[in-house]
Order: sequence, then structure tokens, then C-alpha cells
Amino acid sequence: MAACNIAETLTRMAERQPEAIALRCPSGRAADGRTRYDHTVSYRELDRRSDAIAVGLAGHGIGRGTRTGVMVRPGPEFFAVMFALFKAGAVPVLVDPGIDRRALKAALAEARPEAFIGIPLAQAASLLLGWARADIRRRVTVGRRWFWGGPSLAQVERAGAAAIAATPAPSVTTDGDDVAAILFTSGSTGVPKGVVYRHRHFLAQIELLREAFAIAPGGVDMPTFPPFALFDPALGLASIIPDMDPTRPARADPARLVEAITRFGVDRLFGSPALMRVLADHGAPLPSLRAVTSAGAPVPPDVVARMRSLLPADAGFWTPYGATECLPVAVIEGRALETTRTATESGAGTCVGRPLSANCVRIIAISDDGIDDWHSAVELAEGEIGEITVAGPTVTDAYFGRPEATRLAKIREPMPDGHVRIVHRMGDVGYFDRDGRLWFCGRKGQRVQTEAGTLYTECVEPVFNRHPDVARTALVGVGPAGRQLPVLCVELTQRRSRHQRNRIREELLALGSQVPVTAGLRTLLFHPGFPLDIRHNAKIGRETLARWATRTLGHA
Repeated sequence: MAACNIAETLTRMAERQPEAIALRCPSGRAADGRTRYDHTVSYRELDRRSDAIAVGLAGHGIGRGTRTGVMVRPGPEFFAVMFALFKAGAVPVLVDPGIDRRALKAALAEARPEAFIGIPLAQAASLLLGWARADIRRRVTVGRRWFWGGPSLAQVERAGAAAIAATPAPSVTTDGDDVAAILFTSGSTGVPKGVVYRHRHFLAQIELLREAFAIAPGGVDMPTFPPFALFDPALGLASIIPDMDPTRPARADPARLVEAITRFGVDRLFGSPALMRVLADHGAPLPSLRAVTSAGAPVPPDVVARMRSLLPADAGFWTPYGATECLPVAVIEGRALETTRTATESGAGTCVGRPLSANCVRIIAISDDGIDDWHSAVELAEGEIGEITVAGPTVTDAYFGRPEATRLAKIREPMPDGHVRIVHRMGDVGYFDRDGRLWFCGRKGQRVQTEAGTLYTECVEPVFNRHPDVARTALVGVGPAGRQLPVLCVELTQRRSRHQRNRIREELLALGSQVPVTAGLRTLLFHPGFPLDIRHNAKIGRETLARWATRTLGHA
């Protein structure tokens, strides 16, 4: 395969627009309370810094193929370290802030990083809590070093810059099949899985994102999810790193976000559905924005409608469908999504749009077993609900150190030209309508299998989410598969008396009785606050709720 490296995209952009701002980062608060953004980095500076760090890391034994854990806050060092590792041919194991700390130790134990680059707090935690302690041989600290060994990032960068000044370092050659990084799934249903990304996967993602959202160099982006920020330098965008805790998008201060969007003319914004709700509730117009993208979970229809009302008439509100293992798969714009709202609230699921041209999306019969060969899969017809599968240039091949998970999620498909392509099972269920649009019905593992048939979360919950007193609902099953009792867990917008809850219960049952999919659902439980994922604050922990419902109802 031809030589290629995702870091080449940064170098090309640095040659094309050397003085353009690549990053603008928070640097404290001004006297009036506003966030200061004094720390800026140009494309030339980011490219040169990552060159120096790459050479410096090689001098400390972190080079081609070295799996390297990375726990660095969003900012110049994060970008420089990641691109330096790509340039060095190393394999960053990106520990994003969305991973539950309880699962982090197990995830890192599986990834077995040989080196670790992190802020002091992360270094201390990795030692005290035993994160991959037996595997990590080299440490680089971003900031002040405490009681552990190894150099600081500043020392690594200075040594690398001096070496380049003396003798230009030979570049490390990688090809498209070389492993570029290990990125973790959210772990919302268990220990996060390490997804093996090759350089060709990243390059394909850049092209698909450019195609899907008409991205051209020179734009200004506010990426509120750190891993997505890495796409900006490759696309020639300026990143405005927001003043917020990326692990708590639902608690972001909307006034600070709006102030930065307005001050810097941000024209692109990425955020989770929880962040979109924060901005929608705030209600401030966003006249500079031309493209807003939200992913991680379905965006509630009311949030889509309110966000669109805050944007210019010609702006797009996009909700791409995909997963860590392959992204993006399909996209739909807010205007089209609003036309499907009635169907969604009537039990049809959520429309996620049409697959991108490079992707081959097919629906197969639902199975909880592995499917080794595509010829063993049963492809379903239009309108039939089944597993969503994807083949395409961004589809990853495997999970690191998880052969059984790989077996259950990947299907080998022999092609006419003799090569074998990998088909990814999304772990989601859905169907195609007569117009070729893909509809999402929920997670396969969260379907409720009753004696009367199977219920899917995304076909049931929107029916009840229309109620003005309901914050969100979650369908769970109690009992053994095939004989499960469907239970609707309900989180209200605010605390209510028992009398008020009884009224709401009757109103919800009346809503459900009007829709065939939900007409038989009669068991409702009010819950004080749903467990949500850390990464997006949007994915509901239905497995946890199912255990709670089982205890509450007194089932064995």
C-alpha cells in the first residue's frame, strides 16, 4: 500500500496557510469575567512543534509502533502531542474524558500502552491506581513532574528542536494499513473497547466529513468533544477550544459558549445532544453559525426545532449517524428531520438520513451470535427491522486485544475481485424506508423481547417523550428474553407529588394507547434521574435501569 500518514494533512495545511490560526484556547478570565483566549497557535507553529516533539519522543524510545497512552487536556499540547505521535509512527491510545474512570483501568490493561504521556494528575493516578502499571516503560509529563521519572514534554520538545536544527531528522514512513491509533468506544454497555484505527481510516474520515458537510479550509469551528477537535487541523479549520468541562456538556455555561461563538465568528459547532439542549434552552440567537453537528445519541425533535430557530435561515443542523468503529455512516439535516417528527412520535423510530456515497449499508436478520462470512447473513427487505451493517472506507477491522468482540462485530465479505472486505455490525437495529432513508430503532442489546413480540427503545420512547412533564423515558425489559415484561422508566422535568405523578401516569398510558407499538405497555415507573454516559451526557444506561426496575417490581 502507498505511503500515507494522517499527520501529512497538517503539514500540507501549514504549507498552504502557515500564518492562519489553528487553535485558540482559553487562558483564564478577564476582570469583567469573560474568558480570555490569548493563547493562539498558527498552523506553522503547530506543525513545527509536532515535528520537534516527534523527534524528541523518538530520542526517548517512543517511535514507530509504540503504543502510547495519552491523557492531556484540550489545548495546544494535546494537538501537538497527537500529531507528533502520528509523525513518529507511534500509536496513541487516546484516553478521552468520556471514559468512565471505573472502566478505565480495565480498558488500559487491554490496550497495554508501553508509554504514557499525561498531565501530572493523570500520571499520579496511573501509578497510584495501577493503570497498565506493568506495561508502561516510558513516561512524559505535560507540566511539572512530581515523584515519577521521565522527562517533561517541554524537555522533549527542546531536545527535538535542537536535534532538527543540527541535522534534519528523516521522516518515518507509514502506509495506509499501519496502525495509527487506538480509540475507545464510550463503554456505555460495558468496558470500553479499543478500536484499531489505521492511517487509511483517518484519511477516509477526512474525505467523508468534507463531502458530507461541505467543509473548506478557512472556517472557524468550536469542537466541544476533544477527539473530534483533531479533525480541524486536517480540514484547515481554526479550532476555538470552548471554556467548559468536556465531560459535562449538560452543565456547560451557554453564555460563555455564545460569547465565544460571537466574538470569533464561529461558523461551525459540534456538540452532543445534551449540549444542544443547553443552547436551545438558553435561547440566544447564533447568527454566525452556518453548520451545527450533533452526534452521540438521537437529538430530540423539540431540540432540533428550537436550535434551528436560533440559526440563520441558510444554516444547516446536521445529525450524523455512526460509531467509533465507523464514522460517518449516514447524515440528515434538521429540516428533513422535522418532516419525520410525526412518524418518530408515532413509533417509527428516528430517521438518520441517507448513507454517504462511499458506504454500503444493509439490514440483516437480528442475531446475537457471530457471523463469520457474509453468505451466512440474511439480508432483509425494505421496511423490515433488523441489524444495521456497514461496509466502507472508514470501517475499522478489529478491537485491540478483544478477539471475541471482534468476532461478534465483524463479518468477512469476499468480493468479486478476490479481496475480502470487513462489514461492521453496528449493534443497532433499524430499517430502510421506500425512499432509501435509514431509520434507527435502538440498540440491539436493549431490545425488549416479550411473548407478544419485540419492542425497540427508539420506537417506544419518543411516543411518551411528547408529554410536557417528561424529561426522558427509557424502555427496559424485566425477566427472561422471550417472556420479558416491558417497563417504561420515566424521568420528570421536576419533582412532583404522588397525586401529580398519578395524573401523569394516566396521561402517559393514554398517549401510549393511541399508537399500535405502545398500546400494550402498561407498566410505568418514575425514576429520580437516569444514569447517563459521561462522554455525551445523552446515552441512557438502560442496563442499569433494567436492574433497578427488576428490584423495584420485586422480580427475581
